[in-house]
Amino acid sequence: MAEAAPSPLVLDADAIRALLPQVDTLGAMRALFTELGQGQAVQPAQTLTLFPEDKGDFITYQGASTGAALFGAKLSPYLVQPGKPVITAWTMLMSMETGAPLLLCDAGELTTERTAGTTALAVDHLAKPEARTLAIIGSGNVAEAHLRHVKTLRDWTEIRVFSPNLAGDADRAARWQAADERVQLAGTAEAAGAGADVVMLCTSSGTPVFDAQNAAAGTLVTSISTNVANAHEIDPTFLNAAEVYCDYRATTPGSAGEMKLAAEAGWSPEAIRGDLAELQIESCEKPSGTAPVFFRSIGLGLEDIFMARAVFDTATA
Repeated sequence: MAEAAPSPLVLDADAIRALLPQVDTLGAMRALFTELGQGQAVQPAQTLTLFPEDKGDFITYQGASTGAALFGAKLSPYLVQPGKPVITAWTMLMSMETGAPLLLCDAGELTTERTAGTTALAVDHLAKPEARTLAIIGSGNVAEAHLRHVKTLRDWTEIRVFSPNLAGDADRAARWQAADERVQLAGTAEAAGAGADVVMLCTSSGTPVFDAQNAAAGTLVTSISTNVANAHEIDPTFLNAAEVYCDYRATTPGSAGEMKLAAEAGWSPEAIRGDLAELQIESCEKPSGTAPVFFRSIGLGLEDIFMARAVFDTATA
């Protein structure tokens, strides 16, 4: 009789939270995009499944890596409930050698970390070497993770933070100021971003939160995704003025809200100068310095899989 496959490791949010300080998130993202650039990994487009009767939806993020000999998927539902919607995420990691599941884990914390780690990798590649002023729009867990992962990537002299939530939350404001001695709280998004070398948009907004039209040449603006349909943290017309990069050019333009809206108005995804896979293997041009730079990530299944792999390796070491 064939030996039964071992049961997968199951980790809830508390277990993930305890392991994350030991995980090299930026290193995992570098490995992922290097493999993707070298053809050792495949990233299908994410899929959105709508529930009947307007009950919500779920997004499926998939990916496979021959380099890591792993494949898997993350399911992220948006469940309409009376009052506040329920949003969760779970990742299944499977072996390409045995076909058996290795890990089932709560992906909430992993999603936060891989989102910030992906932005950090973009900042490392796309921000000017001499960048000194960092602006962060947003103040939640995702924004805090962004600060953790980028604060050592440049010699920042100013870190400005704006969120409307900070004005009425003294504890959160104090936590931000304690996170780094360079943190300054700004009164508006425009005040935070004025003259900044890097502006990281870290919100769950479906509509613009920062006016990027006056961004100077060489200024990097980064943006992330949320479940809201056609979510966009900047005006889509900014893409016509900026040098545009993304996490993965094969899938991002079809999902990123401002790219879809800009394309409807005449912008072409062919204008994308490069993605993180190309940046990692140095097969695309870096920013020219003659225009502002926009980086958009949507979240890839491979990011979830490589984060789950890093957690699995740490948990079983």
